[in-house]
Amino acid sequence: MPERKPYGRSKAGVELTDEVLERMADEAEAGLDVSKLRRRPGRPAMGSGPAESFPVRLEPELRQALDERAAQDETTPSEIVREALRRYLKVS
Repeated sequence: MPERKPYGRSKAGVELTDEVLERMADEAEAGLDVSKLRRRPGRPAMGSGPAESFPVRLEPELRQALDERAAQDETTPSEIVREALRRYLKVS
């Protein structure tokens, strides 16, 4: 019997050997049933499409005021900035 070469373990703890990887490849080539795939949690959707990052430089005093307001409102600095932009630009 040939020696099994392990490649580590899956998240479920299954030892990944040549045999296991070959079986997985055969299943994938035969066609995966996407309904059996687990959906991974991600960031919640924002608005009508994927959100973009937009870096902005803030002077220390403005950043401090932003952080203090976010802590006071029990939210994030990003949410404060988004809300301020929505109000300034009159966008829902």
